[in-house]
Amino acid sequence: MKKGKWSLQATITIFVCAVVVLSLLITDLLISQTVAESIEDSQAEKAGNASRMMARSPLVIEALSNPEDERELQRFASDIQSVTNVQFVVVMDMKGIRKSHPDPNKIGKRFVGGDEEAVLKGKEHVSISKGTLGHSLRSFTPVFDANGKQVGAVAVGISLDKVNEAVERSHENIYAGTIFGILTGIMGAVILARYIKRILFGLEPIAIARLLEERSAMLQSVREGIIAVDQDSRITLVNKAALLLLQKAGLDENPVGKKIDATIVTSRLSRVLQTGQAELDEEQSLKDVVLLVNRVPVFVDNKIVGAVATFRDKTEIRQLAEQLTGVRLYAEALRAQSHEFMNKLHVILGMVHMRYYDKLATYISEIVDNRKNEIGFIARKIKDPVLAGFLIGKLSYARETGAELVIASEFPLPELEEAGITHELITIIGNLIDNALEAVENSSSKRIEVQLDYLDEILTFEVKDTGMGMSEQMQNNIFQKGFSTKGEDRGLGLHLVKERLEKLAGELEISSIEGQGTTFVVYIPYKSKGDVK
Repeated sequence: MKKGKWSLQATITIFVCAVVVLSLLITDLLISQTVAESIEDSQAEKAGNASRMMARSPLVIEALSNPEDERELQRFASDIQSVTNVQFVVVMDMKGIRKSHPDPNKIGKRFVGGDEEAVLKGKEHVSISKGTLGHSLRSFTPVFDANGKQVGAVAVGISLDKVNEAVERSHENIYAGTIFGILTGIMGAVILARYIKRILFGLEPIAIARLLEERSAMLQSVREGIIAVDQDSRITLVNKAALLLLQKAGLDENPVGKKIDATIVTSRLSRVLQTGQAELDEEQSLKDVVLLVNRVPVFVDNKIVGAVATFRDKTEIRQLAEQLTGVRLYAEALRAQSHEFMNKLHVILGMVHMRYYDKLATYISEIVDNRKNEIGFIARKIKDPVLAGFLIGKLSYARETGAELVIASEFPLPELEEAGITHELITIIGNLIDNALEAVENSSSKRIEVQLDYLDEILTFEVKDTGMGMSEQMQNNIFQKGFSTKGEDRGLGLHLVKERLEKLAGELEISSIEGQGTTFVVYIPYKSKGDVK
């Protein structure tokens, strides 16, 4: 994308100024023409009123009817000229001979201009012509006696210089207003451009377009579903992953523009908008799809302007967790077995150096028998390979820590019908065994017994240790998140046990006596794939 030639501020300023200037210039032309015509019309009306007043004056009619009474005509015309502020008032007879004139020397001479012929024929009119006083706007009015006979005419003139002066004065005002308007428009354009630039965080349109493209590409490329709503709970954004999950849940329409509560009843984004509190790592059921959801409010200038929910199908997360758990357990088992094997090799090496060959043979036979017995027992009794591998790893780990871990089961434990529950079982059993190993760490007798029984689709397992036991108050607090007697950043194991049991509808019993050890008994619904062979 090529960079623009002009910046946003320069573009807005130039275009706004151009529009303002063009508008004002066109307005100036239109107004100037209208004002000029209006001034000419008003001056013509002024001259017409003066000429009609003179033409209807008894003194003028009498003077033109009886030439002997012309003495007062000049004085009367001068008074009217002075009062009306016109250039001249000329009274003429039917031959066009002046009976009054601003210059007394012109009285008795013929009217000059050639535009008086129409009025001498009885027609009132206005014209522009040049006379002895220069160019003027003239209004002609015929004079009639009492019998309706025309006896002369009156001409009232206004200098065109005065008309032009009036037009120029009006133009000056228009020009001043135009210049002021242009300057105001330029200032407004600059202020507007700066304001828009500040709103856009100083970004140019090209940069905004690029950011929008990058944002859209990122939102559509992530595997998590993303839904954003505005402060009115109306959906403004749904990415591709979210649409796929919504379609998986049976919602085929694109929900953009709709209310979130009308589209996804269990979204709880409206609550986040009201409280302003984020809700993290929560489960949400959308028909047959279980999602792991994070909901966070969006703040701008400390005001909530919307909320965003990111979510993912929990089945995928569970599968990843199971894979990670399997790898971790396998690694722990290998590490424990490797450490145990190295210890045994050291013993064998010592016995070789000491030449205790008979005892060495007996020792190796015991190792092989014990290993064969452990693996054979686990393989016969535990049909779930993940759970079996986990327990074998725990046996090696216990020996490494110097504790004795005994696993017993009267009845075989079949493979689970739903593989995802194995992960929950491993979390429960693993945390109880780890807790027992920590409990016997400082005890003289370091023995942990794990008893598994399966009957009538109920799994019962008991974890018993010979540790220091717990007080009644401690038993009431051990399942609280963060509670631990081992120091900071602990206290999560038994809290996870409680969460997983609640999810699986299981039960747990505790029996503990201070100084004599602790026993945990867990009951969990357990549906198998079929009869054990």
